Parts: sequence; structure tokens; C-alpha cells
Amino acid sequence: MGYRNLHDTVADLARTGQLQKVDVEIDPFLEIGAIQRRVYARGGPALLFTRVKGCTFPMLGNLFGTLERARYLFRDTLPAIERLVALKVEPGAARHAIGAALGLGRHAWHLLPKVVRNGPLLQHATDLARLPQLVSWPGDGGAFITLPQVYSESPGKPGWRRSNLGMYRVQISGGAYARDEAGLHYQIHRGIGVHHASALAEGQGLPVNVLVGGPPSMALAAVMPLPEGMPELAFAGLLGGHRLPVVKTPNGLLAPAEADFCLVGQILAGETRPEGPFGDHLGYYSLAHDFPVMKVSHIFHRPGAIWPFTTVGRPPQEDTTFGALIHEMTGAAIPDLVPGVRAVHAVDAAGVHPLLLAIGSERYRPYAEDSGPQELLTQANALLGQGQLSLAKYLLIVNESDQPGLDIHDIGEFLKALLSRIDWRRDLHFQTCTTIDTLDYSGSALNSGSKVVMAATGPPVRPLPAELPGGLRLPAGFSSPRLALPGVIVLQGEPWQGTRGIPAADLLAFCRAYVPNDEINAFPLIVIVDDTEFSARNLDNLLWVTFTRSDPATDIEGIGAFTHAKHWGCRGSLVIDARCKGFHAPPLEDDLAVERRVDQLGVAGGPLHGLI
Repeated sequence: MGYRNLHDTVADLARTGQLQKVDVEIDPFLEIGAIQRRVYARGGPALLFTRVKGCTFPMLGNLFGTLERARYLFRDTLPAIERLVALKVEPGAARHAIGAALGLGRHAWHLLPKVVRNGPLLQHATDLARLPQLVSWPGDGGAFITLPQVYSESPGKPGWRRSNLGMYRVQISGGAYARDEAGLHYQIHRGIGVHHASALAEGQGLPVNVLVGGPPSMALAAVMPLPEGMPELAFAGLLGGHRLPVVKTPNGLLAPAEADFCLVGQILAGETRPEGPFGDHLGYYSLAHDFPVMKVSHIFHRPGAIWPFTTVGRPPQEDTTFGALIHEMTGAAIPDLVPGVRAVHAVDAAGVHPLLLAIGSERYRPYAEDSGPQELLTQANALLGQGQLSLAKYLLIVNESDQPGLDIHDIGEFLKALLSRIDWRRDLHFQTCTTIDTLDYSGSALNSGSKVVMAATGPPVRPLPAELPGGLRLPAGFSSPRLALPGVIVLQGEPWQGTRGIPAADLLAFCRAYVPNDEINAFPLIVIVDDTEFSARNLDNLLWVTFTRSDPATDIEGIGAFTHAKHWGCRGSLVIDARCKGFHAPPLEDDLAVERRVDQLGVAGGPLHGLI
């Protein structure tokens, strides 16, 4: 039941035709990543690269490349997980009395890791330089571990019950690191931060283990948004369908005995080094910043170890599958997370954290007509206080009863429902000088920016035009209008010039060039971009440009704008400045020479013919 290790996983996928071996030499510098991205885009198989240039370890890519394959990997345990979620398990019950409370029998027993004296993991040793030196993008600052599982324990109360397992990127070459050092980049609102803060308060380093490989349940557990008090190590056992055997490592921490690799060490007390740049899940480079340093004392690996990897880049990528699978597993718990909320959707095409959609309910005054958003605002504030949902930058929420049956994953239809009802004079609610995703460079500084809630309820107040009017008047410097969605225009502006944290002068001038009864106001949303053809080409492009390149407090303006009692609104169209700013990180681009080399591998008779 479930996979004990990555070897069993690979063998099963090969036997069932879901894995392709690549037996020609491939360079981990840009080539392997380029191949994996292409195969992922085609919905292709998992890839086992058996001849990695400059390295003796094989590399496994695209393991979670399709939702169907991810479901297959956890086919034995997904029903139990879904039942657990549906029964609204409290963390304490899950840990102590899950079997009796839920009748899950042997599944409950799998929550408990099993300490063993030895395991395959500890049989061999290596060093950082001999690990696969994967570089995915031409501007990356070195080689990174892209599917790490970083394990730490509470310094004050050690043990697996208060442990954290998270997927925080790890740089193993390049930069200013010594031969036995690695960069450990964890974003805000991550569990390891609590452990690190405790260690720093005592003036101590924090022991950590960086795990690579092992049963697939480990990787998924590391990215699961689990309730506080539910250790990821326990969840990995539940998800994997067996008690997880673990061994002690020289720093006193645990490691899965069947993992493929384990970097053993500690985060140095009070020391940081520049980490990055690195292609990130928003589709840009996260730039070099000071992050903690891990001193690596040992690197263990099992016999025949396999190095799993992925590519991090503009969605959709392999981590999109993680999000989809997690939603399937946990979606039933959403109504209990925040009372009245029926569904939430962190939009992958917009980089996940920049855009969160929600369907809520209005029950405060059912007897009143057109009272405006009330309970929706309570629900929105509650969502912004929930775990990683707190990193949402734009939260758009609508009332379920206004359009029963609205599918939150039909983003175009959701936007129509909101834009046809929203009153920009009343329904915008900003949070300024707050935290945003570490990888989002649209704000005022690293980790800092603003948020906005757009809440809409009631009957439609406007039709959404489905075509542009002829001879639309535009101010100087703005051109190439295109209809991106019903009611949404994209306009091309001049290259952005301005100061970070201050609305661009031409954005303000654009809004002042109109009055609220001008015909352009028939379109409730106007987005100013660098390239209207690209931005309006498809919905994914519109979402990516609009929500990754704007900071609500700085880049939202409107026609007929006003401030009353510290509330900002506008009487005409809302305008979002989604141009690239001078302080933004650059977008990811392929290396054309590498792409041409990969093209040759896919020609008829080539080793990748039919795959790419």
C-alpha cells in the first residue's frame, strides 16, 4: 500500500508506461530544465535522465507532471485523506484519537513515524559538488535544489510532534558560499521561521536536514497547508499508506530512512549571504537578497540514489499539479475554515498569491434590499488571516446567492459576475503597509506592499460591453486599445517612469482626462500595459500581467476618484497600471541557443522524438 521509496515509484511508473528513460547525456545546465518544461507542457510522462553530464546520479523530472499521474501515485490513500477532511478533524484528534473518532483504523496508525536504527539513506556519503548542479534559467545565480524537503524541530521542544517539513529552496553552488555551505531561502509565513526565531533568541544555530527524494508522499506533505499542530512528517505517513521509518542523523534530527539524499547541518546563528537570483513561480527572477546560511556537515545518500527535480517558472508548471491535487483533497474543508465562505481559488495563472477569488454569502440583513457587502467583508478579513491565504494581494469575493452555481474555477465568468455588480465608490477596501509574498516585487519593498478586497453583491448594475466603441478617445501617450474580456479594456502606455510607491504621473493624468459620464466608463476595468497584443491574447496573459505587475495602493487609480472619511473610491472606471516598473524583477526567458540544441534532440530519429 503506497510507495516505500522513489525506486519503487519509478519501477511502477515504468511498468505502467508512465515513465520515459532518457539515456543520452544531457547537461543539467539549462538543457534538462528546458526538456522538462516542454514535456510538462505536452502532458508527457515522467522523465528519468540516466546520463547527467558531470554527475553520477540520475535525475527524475516531471514526476507530478499531470494531475492524473499525481492521483495515481496516491491512489491507495486519497479516499482516506478526503474522508478525514470531510469529517472536519481537529489537529489534536488527528494525532491522538483519530482511529476511534473516525474509524480510519490502520490509516491512523500510519500517522506515527517509526524510529529505526539504520536505513538505506545512511549507507553512502558525498559532498555538495558531486550533487546534480541543476540550473533551470540563464539568469539563475547557481545550482538549486528545486524539490527539497527541509526538516526542522522546535529548539525548545524537540521531536517530530513539533517538527516542520517545508519546501524552501536551497542554493548549493554559486554566490559567496563556501564549499560546505548552502543558501536556505524561506519566504514569510513559513513554519521554519518559528523554529529559527526560537533558536536566534537563544543565540544558537538551528539544526536542519534537507531531504531529497524518498516516497512521493514526502514531497506532497512538504507543500500541504496543514493545520497548526499537524506535523508534515505524520501526514506523509498517512498519505504514503504506511508508518514512515525514520533514522537519527548526526545533528540529532530525524530523516526518512528511505529518502534518497539528506544534507545534514545547521543554519548558522546570525549569518546571512546573498541568495539568488532564481526563476520563481510568478514567472520572474527573484533577485539576490540576504538569506540564512546552512553549514553542511554531512551528505548521505542511499544506494542507487535518484535526484528528483522540477522547474519553477511562470505558471502553469509542475507545481500547478500540487495545487490542483491539494484543492481536491482539502476543498471540502473550506466552508468550515471561514463560516459562510463556499469556495476559494488561489489563481495559478496569476502566480497564486497575487490573486485570490472567493465565493461567500450575505446573511446579515436578508430582509434589506441592496445593502451592499457586509458579511462578505467579514469573510474577506477572515480569509486574509488564514495561513498562506494571508499573502493574497488582490482578494475578489462575490455573493453565492447572486449567481447560484457560479464555478470559481471559471475565472472569466467569475470576473463577469464581479464586474457587472461592483460599485467602485463603495466596494474597494485597501490594506496598506502590510506583508505580501516574498517573491512579489510590485510592492514598496521586499515582503512589503498592499492588499485590496473587491467585494460585490446584489443585482447587476451595468451591462458589460463585448466590443470596443469606434473612435474611442484616448489621451496622448496611450494607444492600441483591445477588449480583453467583456467590460475590460487593455491600453498600451508609454514605458513606466516614476518613483516606487508613488502613482505614475501619466496614470494620474489619464484618469483626469475623463469625467464619469464619458463613454470609456462603460468599461468598469481598464488595465494599462506595455503590450496590449500580448496582454489580451488570452486570459492567462491578462491575469499574469495585471496581478503580478501592480501594487494595489500605488497602481490602482480611477476616473472620478475621491477620498471620503479615509475611504477611497471612484465614480467611473477603475484603472490598474500593470506596466513593468524599473524596480520589478525581470521576466524569465529561455536561452535560444539551448532551445535550438533541444530542438535537435526531438527531430525524427532523435532520442526525444515524440516527447517534445
